[in-house]
Amino acid sequence: MIVPTSILPELLGSLPQLRSQIYFKSSLTALSHAMEDLVLAGLDRPLVIASFQQERFYRQEAHRYRRIAELTDQVYVLAAPETNFKNASEDYETVAFKLEDGLSLEWNLVVIGCEYSTCLICQERKNTTQNEDDITPLIMMDQARRFEGIWTFDREVSCMAADFLLNRILTYRPELAKKIESAKNIYGLGKELRKQRKSSNAKSATSPTTMTKGKGKNLKLNEPFAQRLVTYLQAGQHKLLKAYHSIAAQERKERLVNLITTAMRGSLNPDEMIEVAVQELGEALSACRCLIYRCKATDIVAKISHEFLRPGILSLRDRTWHLQNNPMFQDVISKLERVYIEEGKDYPVAANNSMLRSMLQEWQIVSWLMVPVLYQGRVLGIVELHQCRVTKPWEEDELALVDAIATQLGAALIQAETYAHLEELNQQLEALDRTRSNLIAITGHELRTPLSTIQVCLESLNQDPDMPLDLRQVMLETALTDAERMRKLVQDFLTLSHLESGRAQWNLESLPLQECVDLALSSIRSRHSRDDLPQIIAQVPPELPLVQADGEWLVEVLSKLLDNACKFTEPKGNVTIEAKRNGNQMIEVLVSDTGRGIEPNRLEIVFDRFYQEEGALRRSTGGTGLGLAICRQIVKSWGGKIWADSAGKDRGSRFHFTIPFVENSRSD
Repeated sequence: MIVPTSILPELLGSLPQLRSQIYFKSSLTALSHAMEDLVLAGLDRPLVIASFQQERFYRQEAHRYRRIAELTDQVYVLAAPETNFKNASEDYETVAFKLEDGLSLEWNLVVIGCEYSTCLICQERKNTTQNEDDITPLIMMDQARRFEGIWTFDREVSCMAADFLLNRILTYRPELAKKIESAKNIYGLGKELRKQRKSSNAKSATSPTTMTKGKGKNLKLNEPFAQRLVTYLQAGQHKLLKAYHSIAAQERKERLVNLITTAMRGSLNPDEMIEVAVQELGEALSACRCLIYRCKATDIVAKISHEFLRPGILSLRDRTWHLQNNPMFQDVISKLERVYIEEGKDYPVAANNSMLRSMLQEWQIVSWLMVPVLYQGRVLGIVELHQCRVTKPWEEDELALVDAIATQLGAALIQAETYAHLEELNQQLEALDRTRSNLIAITGHELRTPLSTIQVCLESLNQDPDMPLDLRQVMLETALTDAERMRKLVQDFLTLSHLESGRAQWNLESLPLQECVDLALSSIRSRHSRDDLPQIIAQVPPELPLVQADGEWLVEVLSKLLDNACKFTEPKGNVTIEAKRNGNQMIEVLVSDTGRGIEPNRLEIVFDRFYQEEGALRRSTGGTGLGLAICRQIVKSWGGKIWADSAGKDRGSRFHFTIPFVENSRSD
């Protein structure tokens, strides 16, 4: 049979005048040892009942109860078994109760003598506050456990507690009924006997208790002294617990800082570091919501990508978070230190700022902490913690913890940025090395071959003054063609160099796209005979708005894309140029052809410098491999994008690029 109730509630219910107190484990240990020593120091044969929560606690005191059993045969020990503790009648009576029994929460000791009595009835107090839940294993040392209960010399209280405990023993060991009945009679524990003794014991319960030791010697137990001793023990334990809390706070701070440091060393990915920090910090400070986002002091908004969230709290993940219109953010930027408001509605600025009031209401923010992530005075990001319910304010050591995490995170982000820059520089160096190799190959093919042709033509003209006129004309035209080829190569080198170095001059203007398309088509047709070109179809809607670009550079892009399409398309094929609005204040231009097409794995690298589809030295078409690289640099300069797609080899290609347009305009 399992009795779920415990002794303390029964005792308090029967004696409403009693008031329980809070005791630490160390204080109860001292009290119980003092009570046991009373028994060991006297010749009286008292009733002793001890109830331990579990067997392991009993094992620490078993030797004392063996000594007590030598003095009296009325000793009862109760515990929840863990190994071999069981119901037995050996040196004393042992009673094994189930772990589900209410006694498993209590620590009880009752001593009833003929001339004195004392009892200790306590129930372990579980942590109920959030801060106590967060106490580390250091805090939860055995001596810091808290109990709530009664400790008294009052005989009525002691007898009633003994009566309750003996009745509980009977539920587990009914065979002890006669022994227990005898104990009740000897020590006056029956209800009728208690009534008879109530008035006579009232005085003795509040005065020093006397017990006999030896012949004619009396020992007096001074209750006020014992009370002062317990008060002293309690005060000492309280100071010790405060020290534990301080140590735990410092340990938690160092643990979180070390955790972020480990994450930083394990990964130089800023997103991974921020995700670790936001989850650990939100959990450690019991925040309803924790945000960490990257931003600069001049940013207007930030996008929330990392968030810690308690159940039932609205999420801000993937939302746009206003900064410039948020007076808290402006305070942080101006002071370069944390801003903390315990009650958002009481923040003075909130009364006059509609956006802040709206944010507080929409996201249910009660308390708001904002800490800058800094490095050498530069803002790299923000740490925010929100409490969306009425909770205990964060203490100074907790705020200092957030400051420490923000400082560590700032150093980690700078380190990640530095690594990213090194990676980028390394990639640039590799690209320069590839450029050097490609430049050698291009120079060997694109410069040496036309130079050789020009040299042969000029030598022939010089050595044979009587060369027929028609042959002389062929020689001159060949030399001029290859000279133009060399000029274009040098020009492309210079153009790409100016674009990549940022030295190119830009003259942005509003102009109709159709005009630029016509100029590009005219340039293509002037350089090629009609028979060599495929059919070119232009489909530019007249209602398109004016584009915002440098006209010369736009014509350059169109010319190179059209030239590229014609180069890889047979004369019987088609090349089409189209344009349309694609939203986002952009015009999308499409140059498509029915030519060779591009393999899917090469759609990205076609825009690399010196890219040649068939290789620099064995291609069947001319060109430097710089045209598409130049187009990419030009399009990027006005904030556009350029990309290619193709259904595959011999299935044509499609090159897209975007240009910003002028609002409320239309080309006529």
